Amino acid sequence: MSFFHKALASFGIGSATVDTRLEKDTYRAGEVMRGEIIVRGGQVEQQVDSIYLSINTTYVRESNDHKHTEVATLQKVKVTEPFTLAASEEKVIPISLTLPFETPISAGKTQVWIQTGLDIKNAVDPSDKDYIRVEPTSLAAQILDAIGRLGFRLREAECEQAPARFRGYYPFVQEFEFVPTGSFRGHLDELEMVFLSQSNHSAEILLQIDRKVRGIGSFFAEALEMDESYVRTTITLHDLPIIPEKFQQIISKHI
Repeated sequence: MSFFHKALASFGIGSATVDTRLEKDTYRAGEVMRGEIIVRGGQVEQQVDSIYLSINTTYVRESNDHKHTEVATLQKVKVTEPFTLAASEEKVIPISLTLPFETPISAGKTQVWIQTGLDIKNAVDPSDKDYIRVEPTSLAAQILDAIGRLGFRLREAECEQAPARFRGYYPFVQEFEFVPTGSFRGHLDELEMVFLSQSNHSAEILLQIDRKVRGIGSFFAEALEMDESYVRTTITLHDLPIIPEKFQQIISKHI
C-alpha cells in the first residue's frame, strides 16, 4: 500500500474501525455485561497497541458560581495485548465487564455509556460509544419505592460533585430530589437522598431532610441552612419488610 494511503490512515481516513455489540442495552448495577468487539482493518496494515473499554458518565461541578459538566470514568479495562491488524481483516473479540455498583441509575438527566477505543500510534484512535440504560439493584429499587409510598415524588435526579466528606471511589454522587405530596406536605420543602455505597445485600444512604421553617426566624434559618438535617443510615435485606416504617420514623424525627 502506498505512502499516501498510510498518511491518510494516520488521519483516520481509511483506517481501522471498531464496533462494540452488547447482548442488551439495559443492565442492573453490579451485573456482568457481555458482548463482542468487532475490529475491521482499513486500507493499510496497522499496529494496534491495545483495545480498551471504559464505563463513563457525566456529573456537574460547580466553580465560582458556574456549573461545568465533567466526564467521570467508572471503570477502564484493557482488552487485548498489542497485535497487527491486516488491511481489511476482521477480528471478533468476546468481552465481559461488570457494571460497578456505584454506576448511577438512568433517571433524570443521567446518562451512562460504554466507550471502546483502539490505541494506534501516530494515528487518530478509532472509537465507539454505546449508551446503556442502568436500572437500580433490587434493594435500591425497593428503597426508592418505599420513599414513593410515603408520598414523595421524584422531581430530579442528577450526578453532582461530592463534598470531600461524602466522597467514595468517585468524585460525584447521584442525588435524588423528592417533593412531598402526602402526609409530609406542608412540613418539608424537599427530601434528598444519595446512595453512598451499595451492594446486592446492603446500601448506605444519606438523607437530607429540608424542613419548612415558619415564624420570625425562618429567613435566618434558611440562610444558615439550619432548616436541613442530614441522616446517614444503612438498609439491608433484613430491613425489607420495614423499609417504609424506618423512613417514616427517620423523617418524622426531623420535622
